[in-house]
Amino acid sequence: MKSQHVSRVISAPPHVVYDYASNIENLPAWAEGLAQSEAVRNGDTLFVESPMGRVEVRFVEQNRFGVLDHDVTLPSGTVVTNPVRVLAHPDGAEVVFTVRQIELDDEEFARDVTMVEADLERLDRQVRQPS
Repeated sequence: MKSQHVSRVISAPPHVVYDYASNIENLPAWAEGLAQSEAVRNGDTLFVESPMGRVEVRFVEQNRFGVLDHDVTLPSGTVVTNPVRVLAHPDGAEVVFTVRQIELDDEEFARDVTMVEADLERLDRQVRQPS
């Protein structure tokens, strides 16, 4: 299994980036690789339509460390843990997302990395210029 770290520096304070990204209502605006619809909450589990089909998502609890880790249960039943960090950076914040090659061939993995890069670019735009 391969892993690849995808990062983006955002010109905003880390707490602003974290607060925006951790708000589930904002997921469809920036995380199209995960949520192509509003998230439906059932307890601490979210259900969203994704490019992979309907998936379950569980985020770690809100925290002061910038940790946005989340487990995604795929339609196959496989659980993928996605480590995500919002870190302080001299220019604002750096978001680091670890993409893992689980149930993906090399082409699909490359596509997932590209989708995460696009998601982080959207996050940057949304945080700097919220609609």
